[in-house]
Amino acid sequence: MMNAPIKIIAIAFFALFLVVQPPAENNNNLVLLSKSETAENTITSKNIQEYPERLVSLIEYFDSKDLDLESLLDEPEFEIYDGIGDRFRKSAERKIGSLEDYLRVLGYENKKGRIGDFMDTYSAALQQAEQTYDIPKYVIAAIIGIESDFGQNIGSFNPLNVYVSMYTEDYRADFAKAQLEELLLFTNRNNIDVFELKSSYAGAMSYGQFIPYSINRWFVGDDIFDMENNIQSIGNYLAHFHDVTGSLEGAVFRYNPSSLYRDAVLTLADAAEQSYSISE
Repeated sequence: MMNAPIKIIAIAFFALFLVVQPPAENNNNLVLLSKSETAENTITSKNIQEYPERLVSLIEYFDSKDLDLESLLDEPEFEIYDGIGDRFRKSAERKIGSLEDYLRVLGYENKKGRIGDFMDTYSAALQQAEQTYDIPKYVIAAIIGIESDFGQNIGSFNPLNVYVSMYTEDYRADFAKAQLEELLLFTNRNNIDVFELKSSYAGAMSYGQFIPYSINRWFVGDDIFDMENNIQSIGNYLAHFHDVTGSLEGAVFRYNPSSLYRDAVLTLADAAEQSYSISE
């Protein structure tokens, strides 16, 4: 194993080959936590030389866990997302005070008009999840609508880059290190190239926007980008936290600990139930 001074030099050396992209224009004044992002929201890379000591300590931690992080940091796809903590600090859940404004930012009326078509397309999977986990299918559909716009937007970030960036910036560093470990366990177990994965700026993946910890514990099925697997997994997650909290409202809150988020999901689910039951 390389000692720390040599690793610092090595990390600084490969930083010369990183591609630094200019910041893209962000047309949104408010950013949603674990919600849809597009390529226009990509964060600029930062020169890795600013964080050599923290990266070395991270490499050594994963070496002690028999997980190879160092070779991944050598890959051309690796980059540091600059100012990633600001993404969390500027999230809509933190900046918006009223449910009405939050629903507007979410594009609630649009989602309300489309949730019926989504439920028609995946009616069998939604019915199965409701029967298996005793979670209303309308709530599951509403979460997918809010999290990924019914599967149309899963984010444009890479989860490994997200968690390394959070750690180097010292923003929720312990959380980031734990999620990074869960991510590497998941990709190693399933023989997945971690750089092929897309996520939100929070590192949440796929249509249900699961963080790695949740994938490793509650995801149902092998393919995280299968919509039916996501439907079952959301039901499984909510059923677990329904048992923990004693209520559906509490379970939805544990999905994203924001009262605005909880109320938005339940509002969309109620609207879907009213309109969908009429059409059935």
